[in-house]
Amino acid sequence: MEVYMIQSLETHLFFARIMKEHSLFLEASFPAKETRWIQRAKFFREEWEAFLADVVRASDGNVRREVLDSGEVVTPFTMFAERKTVQYTGIPINSDITLEEQRLKGLSQSGRHCELLRLIRGLNRRALRLLGGLIRLKEEILAAMVSCQLYTTNYPLLIQHITREAKLYQSFLMHLERTGSLCSRDMQELEVFWNQIMMEHALFIRGLLDPTEEGLIETADAFSREYRALLEAARAAEGRSLAELTARTKEETERYRDFKAAGAQGINECEIRSIILPLLADHVLREANHYLRILER
Repeated sequence: MEVYMIQSLETHLFFARIMKEHSLFLEASFPAKETRWIQRAKFFREEWEAFLADVVRASDGNVRREVLDSGEVVTPFTMFAERKTVQYTGIPINSDITLEEQRLKGLSQSGRHCELLRLIRGLNRRALRLLGGLIRLKEEILAAMVSCQLYTTNYPLLIQHITREAKLYQSFLMHLERTGSLCSRDMQELEVFWNQIMMEHALFIRGLLDPTEEGLIETADAFSREYRALLEAARAAEGRSLAELTARTKEETERYRDFKAAGAQGINECEIRSIILPLLADHVLREANHYLRILER
């Protein structure tokens, strides 16, 4: 039960914020006339924000320090990126949650009892309900886009991308509810998944940079090619070759994390020309940090 509680909270700390921001990116992408789509995205943004606030309160003293220090929950850029994104979009963000995340204490022996277990079971059920609805919304948006019934400023591939992330979160929670642990998750499967995510990040970054940012575009393009190769290698790897590939992937992801961190800082400081929301730059940095922790583990 201790493993179940810790892993549930750590999963929510990372993924619930990701889902909240997916909802914001969707809401910000629609033309003003698409009031129905905007309201649906707004509903999930508000629901995930309230959910994340509850998760953060439950997590204090109940998650591992290595997760809090990994940069997957918040980064040094998150608070400023939220404020700039509010300025650009007019969409409200409760940055008090970010402040609370920055203050979270690591694992202690106090407070893990039956009441907390009931709370976490309730959080898991609540997240699964929200995920079912958000996944349906994303799939409906994609169907409307590819049938030329809806225009948004998001790529169709990005909608597929964020749907896959929501389904991974959903699969983790279902696995936790079924087995009580994520320890049996297949590393090869995770490397295939996250190598594809990292590759697509590079493709999106390349496409959202101003055409004058030639050096950054070339670097993003190089990362997309490198992760495409890692993705194919991960699909084919066996035994010792997978361990060697993991070490290679970790080295590449450290380089990519540094590129994303520089990008997040450059966008926050208005030194990079792009149509990338500051919070999106921070969002993809947190995902690289999360992947690095998986690779190190």
